[in-house]
Order: sequence, then structure tokens, then C-alpha cells
Amino acid sequence: MRPKLALLLALLALGCARKPPYEGRSVGELERMLDDPSPAVQAQGALGLGQHGAEARSAVPALARALRSSDALVRQQAAGALGQIGAADGEAVPALTAALDDREWTVRRQAAQALGQLGPAAAAAEADLRKCRRDPNSLVRKAAEEALAKVAPPKPGARK
Repeated sequence: MRPKLALLLALLALGCARKPPYEGRSVGELERMLDDPSPAVQAQGALGLGQHGAEARSAVPALARALRSSDALVRQQAAGALGQIGAADGEAVPALTAALDDREWTVRRQAAQALGQLGPAAAAAEADLRKCRRDPNSLVRKAAEEALAKVAPPKPGARK
């Protein structure tokens, strides 16, 4: 094998073997990542917090603030984390409801999905989810429909 090709393959193998920046970090470390100046680090922090699930409840206020980031990926990851954490109390539902009006469809979709993950505890978002059924993006509309089925399941015998 040629030396340059061998070196390239070795470098690629090393790059693939590295773990994600959020892996193995505590909730506190991940929460501090949300305050990093780099949006990439912030997004990784939010992603990691979501992986901790309910254990990361203390990070809900920081994630709610991250939903107001200027970076769409940070907002999207923060919405996803709030859904995975399952914290429907306090700031989560209002922050996710506000994100349903985000200028980026990916954030609107993720916010709808997160509200769906919260289920009936996110009932305060029902009217806003209903509005999302008219979103210009079909994936947002679908996410809103699915979320509504979990947030406000139809009563037996009731019409939509």
C-alpha cells in the first residue's frame, strides 16, 4: 500500500473511532455546553441532555432559553431534548408552543414532536398544534397531527 493512502486510511479510522462530544458527560457539563459561544457545541449539549432523559430535568430552563437561539440547529436540538426529558411542567410547554411559530420548519416539526412526547401534560398547546395542521410544510402538518393524537386524544364517539 502506498504510504499516503495508508496514512489517509489510518486518519479516517481514528476519526470514525472518536465518540460524540456529548457522550460520557454529566448533565451539568452538558448544560454548560449550552452557554458555549459555538452553536455546534450548544447543539451537542442539547442532544446529550436529551439522551439523559428525565435525569436532565434540571436543564429544562436552559433548554427553554436555547429555543430562542439564533441558530436553527440549536433550537431544533433543544426542542428534541425537551421532549425526551419529558418535563411538561414549568417552562417546557410554553417554550415548545412558541417554537411552533419558528421561521424554520425543522424547528416547528421538532417542537410538535416534542409536545407529542409530553402527551396530555402538554394540553395547553392543543390550540397551537391545531393551527400547525395548516403549516405550509407537510412534515410539520404530519407532526402536529401525530402530536394532537397524543396530547388531546379524541374522546370515544367524538368527532375531530
